[in-house]
Amino acid sequence: MNEKSLRLLINENAIKKAHLIAQGAVFHIHIEATSNRYVIETTDGNPRAWRTLDAAAKWLRKLGLGKACVDLTYWNPQQKSLL
Repeated sequence: MNEKSLRLLINENAIKKAHLIAQGAVFHIHIEATSNRYVIETTDGNPRAWRTLDAAAKWLRKLGLGKACVDLTYWNPQQKSLL
């Protein structure tokens, strides 16, 4: 799911939960909507990644989502990032 599609779901109040998920040294965002679960993607179709938790949280907040669950289980800030 790209940002444009996410904005449409937000405008329709179809978002149930947002999840900020750490994987290595980056964060990904998963969205639970009324019908499905989506991963935020780039225009190339790859999962979009943020280097810091605050950058991902600010991006969600800018879109109008004020709540998100954070999963730090696989967070390893020392891991080298390929970004």
